Amino acid sequence: MSFAERCGLNSPERQAACAQLLQQVEASGIELIRLGWCDLHGVVRGKTLVASQLRQALANGIGMVSTLLLKDSSDRTAFKVFEPGIQETLPGFAGASNFTLMPDPASWQVLPWTEKTGWLQCQPYLPDGRIVPLDSRHVLQQAVLRLAERGWQMRCGLEVEFHIYRLKDPLHGHELDPSRAAWPGPAPEVSLIHPGFNLLTEAWFDRAEEPLRIVQRTAQALGLPLFSLEIELGPSQVEAVFDVRDALTAADHMVLFRNATRQALRRAGYHATFMCRPPFDAIMSSGWHLHQSLVDTTGRPVFMRDVPEPGSTTRDARQVLSNAGAAWLAGLLAHAPALTALCTSTSNGYGRFRPNAMAPQSILWGRDNRGAMLRVIGEAGDKATRIENRLGEPAANPYLYMASQIHAGLDGVDAQLQAPPATETPYSEGAHTIPTSLADAVRALQKDAALCQALGQPFVDYYSTIKQAEHQRLAQADDAQEFHRREYFGRI
Repeated sequence: MSFAERCGLNSPERQAACAQLLQQVEASGIELIRLGWCDLHGVVRGKTLVASQLRQALANGIGMVSTLLLKDSSDRTAFKVFEPGIQETLPGFAGASNFTLMPDPASWQVLPWTEKTGWLQCQPYLPDGRIVPLDSRHVLQQAVLRLAERGWQMRCGLEVEFHIYRLKDPLHGHELDPSRAAWPGPAPEVSLIHPGFNLLTEAWFDRAEEPLRIVQRTAQALGLPLFSLEIELGPSQVEAVFDVRDALTAADHMVLFRNATRQALRRAGYHATFMCRPPFDAIMSSGWHLHQSLVDTTGRPVFMRDVPEPGSTTRDARQVLSNAGAAWLAGLLAHAPALTALCTSTSNGYGRFRPNAMAPQSILWGRDNRGAMLRVIGEAGDKATRIENRLGEPAANPYLYMASQIHAGLDGVDAQLQAPPATETPYSEGAHTIPTSLADAVRALQKDAALCQALGQPFVDYYSTIKQAEHQRLAQADDAQEFHRREYFGRI
């Protein structure tokens, strides 16, 4: 019996897809195949095979050390896998044992920035054929199933801000100097691709066109639904906008986009970073705005309201959102402190929550208001009615970001929560504020009974342990900016 059969993956559809892929690889002259898996921090890890080993990998996977699931953001293992008790805390991880990465033939990509190289997305499985329950993609798959049981599907559009810099010395920069090697190592030296502080200026786009063309061509070659590329306000800051897809596909696209963008730009002498606040004095924070809506089995928009609720005003959620949509909105607000730990998942991202910065500060919603945490877009009868969550940072794990929205929104629907009136002054005093540190957000997650139940207490404990390790290193650092420079700038 193959390992694919043991995992329940040997369906006729998968067998046909594997056979087709093997023929395609042989005919195309592909030489190397990367087997990629998204870790807890949204970073793609994996192994590279020669093409002749693809058949074996499709049938039986490839081994992966289990501690890759236990790394904190500095790549240190946050659990003591060689000490007694680990088997009770994390069954299957004792002794840094092996998991098996199983590739999905439907995820096949030919990488456009390198020669004769293919890429397959994988998920990790235990030796007995069960999927590793702590895998972040599995967490979203379980959330999507919760929606499907109600006949709903989540649809997501992505607005991703990030920074692109020109490397001063791509071949011999000081981060590649062996005498400076450290854990984590020094960040690369860079210069700007545009000077900033001129939002959407065409002249700045022209200055940045060379790297943005690389982003465009790479995304389109990978089949990603790129909608636009834009100049953001901060120096060297840009934004990519993607068309709507179902939640799991959108999350897969985000993983692929970040990974591909960094690699393609690096080969051309540029450095892309998705950290929220690059370690320079004159910067603007980057956010990841997640547009979300639901459709039912007929394709009808669940959030759309046919006519405003009688007697409602512009500050009432039910003037624009259906009853289910308004309750979903209320669920996102009710669970916002806990959601923050999953939507802004690095200690660096918490400097973004400040007033009058086109970023949220308080747990509020508004009608087309970019200062509110949740921005409701649309009107009665508008099929594109949706909720934009502006809480996230671009380095967040996409699977956990989207899963958190589903669980919080469904709790709002099940509890029939009522949204408060919309804000018109999102930076005024008196509102409940977003957690101001990763440690505070993780504590809020641990105390949120509904999310702990939905995600599973073992996953919340696991996630909290890893994020607490990151916060502890920051607390012990002599220089917070240097900590962020080394921890994130060259890595995410």
